[in-house]
Amino acid sequence: MQESHEQQGGEPACWLDQVCPECGRVREDRSRAECEHCGHDPRAGVKYVPETVPGTVSGAGPEAVSGEASGEARGAGRAGRRDRDPEGKARNARPRDGLGRPLPYGQQGVARQPEGVVRTPGETLDEAQRLLDEGMPFHAHEVLEDAWKSGPEHETGLWKGLAQLAVGITHLARGNTKGGARLLLRGAGGIEPYRGDAPHGIDVAGLADWARATAGSVEEAEGGDGPDGQDPGDRRSASAAPAGKPAAPRLRVVS
Repeated sequence: MQESHEQQGGEPACWLDQVCPECGRVREDRSRAECEHCGHDPRAGVKYVPETVPGTVSGAGPEAVSGEASGEARGAGRAGRRDRDPEGKARNARPRDGLGRPLPYGQQGVARQPEGVVRTPGETLDEAQRLLDEGMPFHAHEVLEDAWKSGPEHETGLWKGLAQLAVGITHLARGNTKGGARLLLRGAGGIEPYRGDAPHGIDVAGLADWARATAGSVEEAEGGDGPDGQDPGDRRSASAAPAGKPAAPRLRVVS
């Protein structure tokens, strides 16, 4: 049975709340509040002050509660209500910073990409590359997710994998090394079947190799084994970015 768009990711925050901030593993059981791998409950109310990154609202004002699903920072009177867009579709209206992290209601955030925009593959790649280059991988992920949901079925895995790579970069920029590495590997696996015949000039081989190298290098920098238990020395490490500061990869083959 084919997944609905809501099952595939719902609002454009898709995988951002599926990575446990404690153990870094991707959560598959969405029916449980706590992580099925380590038992961590994101409702515990861990707080952070947003970092200063390109396009990010920093430090001033109240601290934001971490976790995509947390409602603790919502204003009075919002309990039991779901945010909706002008068309009536459910979409979280909570402001976010430049890396997609939720801010308290009422605080100024960074505008998100419009949802459901149908672009040509070239337009999608150009816009996603621009956002990656500007240090806004969360917004790039929203653009790539639109292509995943509106594109032809035979390219679904490609665009979904590219969106996962952007979310992996987002997690690394947020400092979630384990979760970022795992999502990079998941994205690399998603685009790998297109390596031999990549459409639209997408550098599938280069992106997959970059993702695996980056995943290995960030884990090695943390002093542990690779994200799937492999020895980081078994991975390609050439040109991989330092932990937490991944360079923007090239989506297209450079001629």
